[in-house]
Amino acid sequence: MKKFLSLALVVLMLTALLTGCASKTTEAAQNSTTAAEATTTVATPKDVKLNIFIPQPRFREQYEGYLNQFTEKYKADTGVTVTYELEMPSADTAAEILKTRLTTGADLDVFSLHAINEIPSFYKAGYLTDLSDQPWVSTLYDSVKTAVTIDGKVVALPLESLTWGYLYNQTLFTELNLKPATTLTEMKANVEAIKKAGKTPFLASYNESWIPQLFLPLITGSMVNTTNKDFITKMNADQGSYADLKGIFDVIDLVHTNANTDGLEIGGTDGCAAFATGDYGMWVQGPWFSSTILEANPDFKFGVAPLPISDDASQTLINASVSTSMAVCSTSKYPEVAKALVAYFLDKDASSAFFESVQFNPLSSVHTFDTQPWIKEANTYMETGKAYVDPTIPQAVKDESGKSLQAYYTKSATQQDVIAALDAAWKTFNSINK
Repeated sequence: MKKFLSLALVVLMLTALLTGCASKTTEAAQNSTTAAEATTTVATPKDVKLNIFIPQPRFREQYEGYLNQFTEKYKADTGVTVTYELEMPSADTAAEILKTRLTTGADLDVFSLHAINEIPSFYKAGYLTDLSDQPWVSTLYDSVKTAVTIDGKVVALPLESLTWGYLYNQTLFTELNLKPATTLTEMKANVEAIKKAGKTPFLASYNESWIPQLFLPLITGSMVNTTNKDFITKMNADQGSYADLKGIFDVIDLVHTNANTDGLEIGGTDGCAAFATGDYGMWVQGPWFSSTILEANPDFKFGVAPLPISDDASQTLINASVSTSMAVCSTSKYPEVAKALVAYFLDKDASSAFFESVQFNPLSSVHTFDTQPWIKEANTYMETGKAYVDPTIPQAVKDESGKSLQAYYTKSATQQDVIAALDAAWKTFNSINK
């Protein structure tokens, strides 16, 4: 527990955010579990096939191995043979594919979603099963449990709790006697030192639009917790604009000016291999790629630091979030089996090995493994209060930001173009979700 007590710093903010979203829930959402609950009295057949949707293809081997463990255990415990179809699209296409699956009534039993950004809208639409009575709920750390709770119901099992900003080449920083910057001016000095050493300061890997999108939560999150505290409220009321966030492009321009020019040819996996060569100083990316980086170079050492967005050091904050979480679809044909599968991800005997294999943070009392050095480093910022909760930006706006920032990187879009696109995407979201 000690390792994650720092997450308690953000519990109140998370609660406020989720409560605000929950207040808009409709009567249909409050009864979202009715269909699943009505089927629980039906006897489970001896052969069950589950359709599972998890957009993390880089972990396919780990997930398949773990799901196979579950099917073996479930067969031994119940006599029921479970087979599964695991769909793992890329992050770029996952949101649209999932929405299509759900709205067209396609068979779906278990799916992953982003706790902060997506639980409110999926709950409102009635797709989430109430999991509050599941035994694993009592094992969750309180701050993590808050992120998957809405209307007093736990509606998903959290998998990833994240503390992130940007990755830096720890070996290079040590060689050059550099420290992670706390202001843009300090970042510029680090950039010059890295260039003088013959290395490229930043890695741009923008082939997948979700990667340049990472600037949006980092910059928005820092500003709404310092200089623009009412920004999200205004945007939700169609009364704000990204133009209100003064200096939003300062750090983006610094990165683009001092990065490789072939970023649109490099995706996430290729970016891991490139970063692991040691030829780059920094990468605006999260530690979720840690295992892929270390597969490319097991000896590579990297750290995690908050991204400076201005010369105000109080805005240099780490992003704290609960992202990938597992939900049971409210229309599942086999809700009890689906619940058992989800519960297995926090199995007291098996969960630790799985979490360690994909290098996720511990988030439950069943976890007994030690955290990685970069996780400990990121948590030090939380322990000193230099953290914020991942802001509640609509997924549609995030998706638009990725495409717009790809265009901005190639100079085919201006700052005004990016702002207009983000504002329009948020207004469209508002109109659909009134």
